[in-house]
This record gives sequence, structure tokens and C-alpha cells, in this order.
Amino acid sequence: MINADTPQAARKAVVTLASRTREPQHEAVIHEQLARKLAALQGLDFLGAFDPDVHYGRPLYFVPSGTLVGTDEARKLGLEDEHDLFGGVVPQAFVETKVITHPLVRPDADAPFGWSRDFVERVKGSVLPGYSVFTLADAREAGRRLLPEGPVRLKPVGATGGRGQERIDNEQALDQALERIDVTELERRGLVLEANLEHVTTFSVGQVRTAFRTLSYYGTQRLTSDNSGAMVYGGSDLFVVDGGFDALLAADLPERARLAVAQAQEYDAAASACFRGFFASRRNYDIAQGIDGRGRACSGVLEQSWRIGGASGAEIAALEVLMSGASGQIRASTVEVYGEHQQTPVGATVLFRGEDPEVGFITKYVTVEDHGNSE
Repeated sequence: MINADTPQAARKAVVTLASRTREPQHEAVIHEQLARKLAALQGLDFLGAFDPDVHYGRPLYFVPSGTLVGTDEARKLGLEDEHDLFGGVVPQAFVETKVITHPLVRPDADAPFGWSRDFVERVKGSVLPGYSVFTLADAREAGRRLLPEGPVRLKPVGATGGRGQERIDNEQALDQALERIDVTELERRGLVLEANLEHVTTFSVGQVRTAFRTLSYYGTQRLTSDNSGAMVYGGSDLFVVDGGFDALLAADLPERARLAVAQAQEYDAAASACFRGFFASRRNYDIAQGIDGRGRACSGVLEQSWRIGGASGAEIAALEVLMSGASGQIRASTVEVYGEHQQTPVGATVLFRGEDPEVGFITKYVTVEDHGNSE
């Protein structure tokens, strides 16, 4: 039996933590694989899924499936700062969602405890026109304010991968859409109404701080057809540098990418400044660039992810390359495809291939295309 005072017991060990109510089978498999890689990169043991009834006798490094809510709950797990997990901790549940991105329709509008007007003021130059609402009346008012400028995108806060969103072209369509809204869910989680863009490019901008390294990246997302024929998230292609956002901005970036990085950096800094108790080692921001209803070019952060996500396979693959002694700039991709007929390229690392009870047959894999010295 290992004594808790021995050096082996004192060293951290890595565990996964199922922290979301919805845990697709294939994602749980992938999270375990990535947690094993994070353990290896840090020279730590991997102990599998966290069991609250087990006395581990050593500090733990968590890889939760979702953003952890509540600083007190985090401390009970031994989480004090970003060095204790791959992901993030937020003080209240709404802070992890896209609802923080936009202002309320008026200062006295309904909002959850802990709402930060300072945050929405700080990020207003880095997000699209829009509102966050928590009542049907406020949703109608928000839609009527936005529609004169063009179509509006109605976005349920709990939906991911673009699912559940609806384009609204006029007030009649707005009223019909709001009739289908679950009022209890609206009051609990909120709803986002935002300017609809066409000809959209979605950038991912992110940063990972783990294994005593910081890497930052920008990338573009792609869509793919799922097993029902719907267009959903199909992966990300990342350009990764060793260092923080300033190191990324110092690279030779296309101007559109440079704007996306700057907007993400502003959003990230505002979150750290405005939400007391927030910390994260994995930070990812989606930025949409496209044309609004009046033909104007627009760019803005859509939402944040402070948890292991769709691009994390590429993030960790890039980290492996950096820690193997490479330097400079790395290109890494995650790919998600549906159906049994799909093939994986030679050299790809397959994270999952098989039948998932929720989404059907799916394959997820990672490629590291090239890397080179930036000097």
C-alpha cells in the first residue's frame, strides 16, 4: 500500500471527470485518450475516471468534460488555479455560456445573479450586434430592435455545434419562433438574438496552458453533413505558436485572422477581469466573419469554450510536437466525419471510429501536417 507521505503519493495524478449532464459515448472515449496524453506529457500517472468515494492520497489534475461551475465546488476537488485542470472554472453557470456575450435590452432587464455589465461594455467592439434575454418580452423587444438592420439569428444557449439555431427574417417569424421557446428554460439559461451573417468564415482562436508550456493558435472551422443530413461542426485546422496571444500576433498572419485574434484576446482579457473566481487553462473562442443584412463586413466573437473541446485533439498533438523539441509554428487539424464509408489518411491519429448511440457512426481523427522553425 502506498503511504500518502511518499514522493510517489505526493505527485499529482490525472483523472477524467464527467461534469456535463449530456455525455455522448464517443466524446467520453476521446476525453480519456486525451487525458492519457496529458498525463504522459507531464510525467504523471493516469488513474481513469474520478471516483469521489476513493481516497487518492495525492493531489489530482482533472480533465473535466465541461466547464466546472462554482469556486467552492472546485476547491472541494482541490482546484485552486489553472495548473490543476485542463479546462476552466466559472463562478456561476451562465458565465460558461454564450449568453455573456451581449448586453441586456435595458439596464433593469431580468438577468442572473452575477451578471456583469462591465464585461459586455468591454467586449462591445469585439462582438456582433445582439442581445441576451431571459424573458419572452425582452426577446421580442430585442428582435424588433435588431430586425431593421437585417435578419437575426436566434440562438438557444444550451445548443452546441450550431444545432437549434434559427434565422429570423421578420417580426412574424420572430413571434412564431418565440411561441416554440420553453419559457422555463429561457428564464433559467437565457437566449441570444444576434445579427445574422452570410458567407461566414468561423475562426477558432485559443490558448492552452499546461505541462509548463503555453501555446496559442488561430484556425478555421469546417462543416460536415452528419448522419441525418444536417450540417454540423466537422473539425478545425489550427496554426499554432509557442507562447501567448502576443506571440501569435507577432507571426505573419492574414489580416482577417489577425482581427479574429485581437477580438478573442480582448474577450479573454475581459473575462479574466470581470468574473471573480474564473480561471482556465484551456481557452477557445469562436469568431464569425461575414456579411450582415445591409451588406457590411462584420467580425465578432460568438462564444467561448473553457473546457476540453472539438479542437483539443489538435491542441494536444501540437503540444506533443513542441515538447519533443520542435520550435516555431505547427499546423494541426481535427477532423470529424460521419458514416462507415469514410477513410482516414495515412499518418492520422484516430481518436474514435465507431457507432455512437446518439449520433450514429462517426470518425474523429487528428493530423499534424508540418512544423518548422519560425526564426
